Amino acid sequence: MHADIVFTGGIVRTGASDAPVHDALAVTDGRITALGAQALAARGPRTAVVDLAGGALLPAFGDGHVHPVMGGLGLAGVPVRDCTSADEIVEVVRGWAAAHPETEWITGDGFDPWLAPDGRFDARWLDAAVPDRPVVLRTMDHHTAWVNSEALHRAGYTATTPDPAGGEILRRDGSAEPLGTLREFGALGPVLALIPTASHDTQVAALREAAARFAAAGVTWVQDAWVEPHQADVWITAATTEPGLPVRADLAFVLEPDGWRERILRFTADRDKVESSAPGRLSARSVKFFADGVIESGTAALLEPYTDCPHSHGIANWAPQELAAAVTAVDALGFRPHLHAIGDGGVRVALDAIEAAARTNGARDRRPVIAHAQLIDPADLARFAALGVVANLQPLWAQPDPLMTELTLPRIGPERGGRQYQTAALLASGARLSFGSDWPVTAHEPLRGIATAVTRQTPEGIPEGGWLPEERIDIDTALAAYSAGCAYQAFEEKEWGALRPGMRADLVHLAADPAGTAPRDLAHLPVLGTWLAGRRTHDAPTPHGTRAGRR
Repeated sequence: MHADIVFTGGIVRTGASDAPVHDALAVTDGRITALGAQALAARGPRTAVVDLAGGALLPAFGDGHVHPVMGGLGLAGVPVRDCTSADEIVEVVRGWAAAHPETEWITGDGFDPWLAPDGRFDARWLDAAVPDRPVVLRTMDHHTAWVNSEALHRAGYTATTPDPAGGEILRRDGSAEPLGTLREFGALGPVLALIPTASHDTQVAALREAAARFAAAGVTWVQDAWVEPHQADVWITAATTEPGLPVRADLAFVLEPDGWRERILRFTADRDKVESSAPGRLSARSVKFFADGVIESGTAALLEPYTDCPHSHGIANWAPQELAAAVTAVDALGFRPHLHAIGDGGVRVALDAIEAAARTNGARDRRPVIAHAQLIDPADLARFAALGVVANLQPLWAQPDPLMTELTLPRIGPERGGRQYQTAALLASGARLSFGSDWPVTAHEPLRGIATAVTRQTPEGIPEGGWLPEERIDIDTALAAYSAGCAYQAFEEKEWGALRPGMRADLVHLAADPAGTAPRDLAHLPVLGTWLAGRRTHDAPTPHGTRAGRR
C-alpha cells in the first residue's frame, strides 16, 4: 500500500530510545506507517513527498499549561506588553484611549511588574491620561492589576474597604487610601466582574487566532488551564465549525473556594457535552485549582516568611482541609486535578491534597498535575514521584531576568532563591515532567522555553554557564518534556509524542536539527511546517526561500 505522504531529505528525530534517528517517514490516513528505507519504499504515484530541505522532522510539541482564549482576547487590548517603563505605559494608554473614544473600559495586559518600585503602581499616573473612564491593566503574570481611580470608584474600593479574602489592596504610604495596585483574584475579582464580557463570536475569533499561533510554533495539543463555564461553548464552536482548529485540547474547568461544592455539580455534564461535540479533538478531563499566588507579588504561599516582609507567608487561596476535600471530590468524578502552586507552602498543600484524594479514592493511574512548582521544600521533592504527580514547569521562567533579580530574589533571599525551578532535580527523583508556556503570561513558542531549559540563561547569554547550572537539562530531555511529557500528561502517550508506526502523525518540521544547533540559537530556529494527524496546519518558507512541501 502506498503512503499518502513521505518525508525525506533531512533527519527524522523520533524521540524513541530504540530508534532515535531515521532519514524518512511515511504517513497514511493520518498515522505513521513506516520509517527509513520502508518509508522510502512506500512512495507511489500519488504520494505527496515533503522535502525536509536538510532540516529535521520531530514529534509535534504540546503545551501543558496555557490560556488560549485569554491570550487571544488580550491581543486586542491596549498594547502594553513591550513597554519598558511606567511612563511609556501611561502614554500608550493615553493614545489608545484617544483612538477608541467609544470604549468604556480600557484594558490591557502583559506589562512587566518590575516597572514600578516594589511593583507598586499608582492610580494617579493613569488618571493623568484617562481620568473619566476606567482603566484596568494586568501584569504579565495576571495576578496583579494596575487600575485608575475611576476603576477603583466603580468597584467600590475606598479607604474603609478591607482586604478581601484571597487578595490585597495596596495602600498609599501613610494612608488607607487604595494606591491603584490590586493583587490576587480576591482583589481583582470585583473589578474584573464589571468589565463587559466579550461576545461569544469575539471569543471564538480570539481562540482561532491563538490556535493559529500555536500551530505556527509547532504545537498540536494544549491544556487550557483556566476554563470558565461559558468558555466550553467557545471551544466547541471553534472546533466544530469551519475552518476548525489546528490543535487538540483538554479543558480544565476552574474551581474556586467559594461555593465549590455547588459548582462541581455541573462539571460532569459539561465534560460530556464537550467530548460528545468534538470527539478526538476536545476533552474536558481536568479541574484547575489555584493553591496560591506568585512570589513577585508576595502572594505565593511560603512555609517561612518572606525575607522582605517578615510578617507575611503570602496568600493561600484555599484552606488546606477545603483544598483536600475539593481535590478528593473532583478526583472521585474522574477528573485530573491541575493545581497552580508556586511557593513551597502552596506546593506542600497541593501535594497533601493529592495524597488525601488517593488515600480516600484508592490507587489508580490519575496523573494529577502541579503547574509551576517554582519553589519546592527539600522534604517534598520526592513526593512528586511517589504520588504520581506530573510536574508541569514553564522553562522560560528559569533565568535571571529582571522579574527574578528585581522582585523575586529580594523577596525570598539567597537560600530559597537558589533552589527554584528544579528541573533536573525533579527528573532525577523519578518525577514525570511536562513543559508549558502559561501564555499569555510568557511567550508561547516551545523552542524559546527549550533554549532556556538547556542554557538557564537570558537571551543575552547571562550568566555565563547558566543560572543554577545544576538544573540545566540536555536538548533531548527538553524536547521530550514538550512532546512526550505533554502526551503523558494527556494520557495519550500511545497516540502522540514520539514518531513510531501506528502513532498519530503529529509532526513539526524545523529548519535544522536542534541537537546540532548551538543552544543560544535554539530560540530562533524556524518552524517550517506543522502537521496534525497528517494534515498540514502551518507552512513556512524554507531557508532557501521556497516552501517545504510536495515535489
